[in-house]
Amino acid sequence: MSAEIMINSRTKKQAASAGNINLLSKMFQQSAKNRNEKIKLKSKKVSRKKELSSTKQVTQIVLEKDQKWLFDPWILIITVSIITLGITMVGSASISIAERNNGEPFYYLYRQLIATGLGCGIGIIVLFTPIKFWQKMGPLLLLVTLMLLIAVLVPGIGKEINGSSRWIAMGVFNLQVSELVKLAMVIYLAGYLVRHNENVRETIKGFFMPMIVLAAIAVLLLMEPDLGATVVISVTALGMLFLGGVRLWQFLVLILIMAIGVYYLIILEPYRLVRIQSFMDPWADPFNTGFQLTQSLIAFGRGELTGVGLGNSIQKLFYLPEGHTDFLFAVLAEELGAIGAISVIALFSALVSRIFILAKKADRLNQTFSAYLMFGLAIWIGLQAFVNIAVNMGALPTKGLTLPLMSYGGSSMMIMCVVIALILRAEHETRYKCPLGNMLWARILGAHIVASCDTENEKKSGKSF
Repeated sequence: MSAEIMINSRTKKQAASAGNINLLSKMFQQSAKNRNEKIKLKSKKVSRKKELSSTKQVTQIVLEKDQKWLFDPWILIITVSIITLGITMVGSASISIAERNNGEPFYYLYRQLIATGLGCGIGIIVLFTPIKFWQKMGPLLLLVTLMLLIAVLVPGIGKEINGSSRWIAMGVFNLQVSELVKLAMVIYLAGYLVRHNENVRETIKGFFMPMIVLAAIAVLLLMEPDLGATVVISVTALGMLFLGGVRLWQFLVLILIMAIGVYYLIILEPYRLVRIQSFMDPWADPFNTGFQLTQSLIAFGRGELTGVGLGNSIQKLFYLPEGHTDFLFAVLAEELGAIGAISVIALFSALVSRIFILAKKADRLNQTFSAYLMFGLAIWIGLQAFVNIAVNMGALPTKGLTLPLMSYGGSSMMIMCVVIALILRAEHETRYKCPLGNMLWARILGAHIVASCDTENEKKSGKSF
């Protein structure tokens, strides 16, 4: 019996010992498993940290690449090229008429240089002004320009030139109000499309409200009269509304109404009807109604491929009226030939295309006002350049519209400098969280006008100034 008890006791101890061994074995296995999991987790953390570091480096490289230029270099290069060529041609085309009218061969050239300098000065101020400021001030700016349009029709305030009252004397220069109205309308309409985008897309009221404003502007412009500016503003507004999502049938109905209106405006005014008839056959009366167009076509013919040389134009010697303003392109084609004319067309095409690219980029970044603003300004520049060039080449009836950034005209040049500055500013804000001048304007006008730029993260990110 005692022997059996001893055997059973030894068996139990062995079993207990075996159980402890199994338990210890399981503990060691679990500990090893935990260590492996910790090692794997640590490895994943290190790998993730390296991945984040690599992503951060790539982001920083992209950021530095985007911020190599404060402002878009292509817009600057193209604009400077157009302005430089324009000043050169104004100087060449205006020598004879300036000598005859003012006794100073470079009278118009000096005035154009002054206007360009003033425009650049105003443009620098615009470059430092946030786009949000223009969005807020759009309705007020439009109201001011409407008052100026009324003032220009008041005798004693408006200055009449060639039968049209389009200017207000400002001392050193004459302000052409229609140029300011074009800019104000684009700014106002861009803001309207942002504020009422859903109504514009879905309701008739949202579409026709800006049309009421456009109709008031058109009536005032036609009273000057200035049909060319009316057409440019109307087509620009329609283009912006189309891009804003207006339903197609509304758009087509409005185009039909405007086409009928332009038709009646032409046939009811004898001088406009004469222009259409002379456009159809300028050689029928080449020394009267068709004189301007025939002389322009002669300039193109004389220029051929390479031109007669800078300064050697014959048509500018009192043959071609308005050779330094509306028909500057014809003088350019005569002196620089088809190569010079095609180069100008290419420059304007590149400028408009680049603005559209920047506008699409702003739209992708949800900077809707900047996108609509740039779209509108691009349509305006492209349309006015197209009309001027087409008139010079005899493809459209004669109309008094300047070639943007090139033709002589103080108001046109200064407003166009502001237009380019607005485009550069809008593009600048698509790449910088804290754009140039925001902190200054925040102190002057308060945070309700511009966003504050005083956070440490923005200062350290390379996105603040």
